[in-house]
Amino acid sequence: MTDSTLPLVIQQMMRPEFYPHPVNAALPQEIGGSYLEHPDFYPPPEATIQLIQTHVSYVLLTGEYAYKVKKPVNFGFLDYSTLEKRKYFCDEELRLNQRAAADLYLEVLPITQTGSDLEPHYQLDSSGKVVEYVVKMRQFPQDALLTSLFDRGELTEDLLQDLARVVAEFHAKTQTSDYIRHFGTVDRVRQAFDENFEQTEQYIGGPQTQPQFDETKAYCDRFFSEWHDLFVERINQDWIRECHGDLHLRNICYWKNRLWLFDCIEFNEPFRFVDVMFDIAYIIMDLDARQRSDLSTLFLNTYVEQTGDWEGLQVLPIYISRQTYVRAKVTSFLLNDPTVPDAEKQKAHKTAALYYRLAWDYTQPQQGQLILMCGLSGSGKSTVARQLARRLSAIHIRSDAVRKHLGGIPLQQRGGADLYTPEMHQKRMGDS
Repeated sequence: MTDSTLPLVIQQMMRPEFYPHPVNAALPQEIGGSYLEHPDFYPPPEATIQLIQTHVSYVLLTGEYAYKVKKPVNFGFLDYSTLEKRKYFCDEELRLNQRAAADLYLEVLPITQTGSDLEPHYQLDSSGKVVEYVVKMRQFPQDALLTSLFDRGELTEDLLQDLARVVAEFHAKTQTSDYIRHFGTVDRVRQAFDENFEQTEQYIGGPQTQPQFDETKAYCDRFFSEWHDLFVERINQDWIRECHGDLHLRNICYWKNRLWLFDCIEFNEPFRFVDVMFDIAYIIMDLDARQRSDLSTLFLNTYVEQTGDWEGLQVLPIYISRQTYVRAKVTSFLLNDPTVPDAEKQKAHKTAALYYRLAWDYTQPQQGQLILMCGLSGSGKSTVARQLARRLSAIHIRSDAVRKHLGGIPLQQRGGADLYTPEMHQKRMGDS
């Protein structure tokens, strides 16, 4: 995209104070009310407590720790309506996020009530009637978020390559099963796409144009029809896994010299039982939206080289378009909210329009080309190819990496002569 206003608009939208919003409203009494906002409620007593509220949770920041309380709401795709369900999803949030952020997600604790209902007394992790549950997390500074690092110019190439390796390792360890894999069928995958189009028809003529809507939808319909066998292959090769589900730059932080993937989707299985390419599409979309396709290309090439999943690149475009379209849809919803000020609605309209256009851009045909590098060992083929790939937003495939994946050898390990036999050469040419 070439619109010079895009980075500023997105930067405004993605600032920490944009969402979630700090609020002054008191917490409901039935979950502990003002007790949760009192410093003495927490062991040890804290100096100050900050309350942050989203549409689905309350988060209480104490300085060293953060405590998340789920709201008793039911939005269909998310159901926290009963205490039993909130306990279950608190446990799921802990389980899922400990996979990549165990030192941040510590435990699930009860809020208990003693005394009468007229004069209740609430305590954290004590005996008594359980009235609510909280997820206890270690609090980290907001300036550690990758969005903040990007804004400060500190999201370096080395850090993005490290992120690609971390995500690749995370995906390699995630679970899969027959139950999880069935979420990768065309019928299950396209269900969310169809729902997105149904929910955004009302914004045609507003932030989205009729041609954009028609062409984006036609591309998706055609992709599912023509590439049905590709989705079957993704299932058979175990690329449908229990992923993160919401892996954008605001759900990743760099703190204490390591990367943390946090805030996994715990409330909806179809949102996290997805193709690994669905997961990384968020990161690529975030970087592209900030007009840094060079960084998204670097991340993508590092990731696929780590996993050997070059075939997955065939399904990636539709997932990138989908993640971008969802960002546009969610932003559009602000236009229907009577509590949102007109100035914010104008910003939301502009931001949604840019995301709709970007989602449409991803569906447009592109002219491909193939560049082959050859030369003596150590002559700089990989270095030149890597730089070309970044400038052209191209996929860089190293023959040595392909050989090692075919031979079952880690990328960092030196390969033996068996990787360069005529049989291996023929296998590499046939499989790559």
